[in-house]
Amino acid sequence: MDWQERLLTDPERIHALLRSTRRVAVLGIKPDDEAEKPAHAVPRYLQAHGYEVIPVPVKDVPGGTILGRPVYRRVADVPGEVDVVEVFRKPEDITAHVDDLIAKHPRAVWFQLGIRNDAAAERLARAGIDVVQDHCMKVEHSRMQR
Repeated sequence: MDWQERLLTDPERIHALLRSTRRVAVLGIKPDDEAEKPAHAVPRYLQAHGYEVIPVPVKDVPGGTILGRPVYRRVADVPGEVDVVEVFRKPEDITAHVDDLIAKHPRAVWFQLGIRNDAAAERLARAGIDVVQDHCMKVEHSRMQR
């Protein structure tokens, strides 16, 4: 498969990915005391809709849990398979996480709405990982329900 085929841009392929996803590691998730921020509200929405959300914050979290789940320092530290890693990081900060993402080798990496890093997406796709850029998982999930 050509690596460019791993860049998911059309709604059909994006929704197929969401339908087949159960476990979502959230890189850059915000702690519970920042519940109003998208990096907490979107994962909370996904959890409420049956997804297993695994928190991977980039800063230390008092108490060591977010959304009632233990946090992990790196995506590669998450036990078991991960379907999708949802990324809430500035585009310029993603590059520092690419090796960690490749080490875990999830089925897909999803850069949230407003987040695009073509070089990182290419590296991930060349490693055999599907990539969604600049889309909101909550919005796409809602569209899928219609």
